[in-house]
Amino acid sequence: MNTMEHRTNRLAYMYVGPALIIMSFVVLYPFIYNLIISFSNMNLSHFRDWEFIGLTNYINVLSGDRQFWYFLWKTILWTAINLFFHVGIGVGLAMILNKNIHGKSIFRLLLVLPWAVPQYITALTWRGMFNSEYGSVNLLLDRLFGWQVPWLSTEWGAFFACVITNVWLGFPFMMIIALGGLQSIPLELYEAADIDGATWWQKFLNITVPLLKPVMVPAITLGMIWTFNNFNVVWLVSNAGEPQDMTHILVSWVYKAGFSYFRMGYAAAFSFIIFGILLFLGWNYIKRTQATESVYR
Repeated sequence: MNTMEHRTNRLAYMYVGPALIIMSFVVLYPFIYNLIISFSNMNLSHFRDWEFIGLTNYINVLSGDRQFWYFLWKTILWTAINLFFHVGIGVGLAMILNKNIHGKSIFRLLLVLPWAVPQYITALTWRGMFNSEYGSVNLLLDRLFGWQVPWLSTEWGAFFACVITNVWLGFPFMMIIALGGLQSIPLELYEAADIDGATWWQKFLNITVPLLKPVMVPAITLGMIWTFNNFNVVWLVSNAGEPQDMTHILVSWVYKAGFSYFRMGYAAAFSFIIFGILLFLGWNYIKRTQATESVYR
């Protein structure tokens, strides 16, 4: 028996080994290299002859750089607004699709399309739609209300243009997860609540929400991390953080600092601080809710 188990283990390692080697090269090596250069003065002038400077980059980011705190606040605002609409719209549409309505499969397909289209294409399409001169958004607002909004030429106009684009991209994921959770809830619970005279709101709070938690908590955690790190939408819609580098979140500013201003050591330290923030938020959120444990009971 031991010989058979030993052979099985060896076979398992043979299957897993190549993937582990590739993952180590693709993930672990860049992670360690990034950690090393975060303690260096690597930049365009010292690209090959960089020197170890200790915690200077981390100190500059946290205490000597007001941009970090401003972009952190803006990133938190960006994440909170997007998650609110992702979850709200996603769960609302899932509840509608969970009912017996005509053409449900067609509506489901159409509502998933924003998520299926590559972010690059969607972001550039929305950027064209937000153009102040010929964009369809301003043309529609002008026809309906007589408004001309400078979407991409002001800081907050560009910020909310990015938010609208990302809400469009993100709600289908939450809708799919919520729909799967709703379909797993026994109908007998709602029937019993109807017999007891429960209102729609009471059924939602006491049946739907508690039973959706096990599937929605991991989805919200993933959504939070993805939104916090959503470089593509902010970079493409705002045209690299314009106007005047004010429409940035943390990850887009790190990219610009590293690859436009060539402050590699500074950008590496900045990225590790972002990693620490995400690690803390994700771990703390899951620990506090503890809703995922019920899935495995």
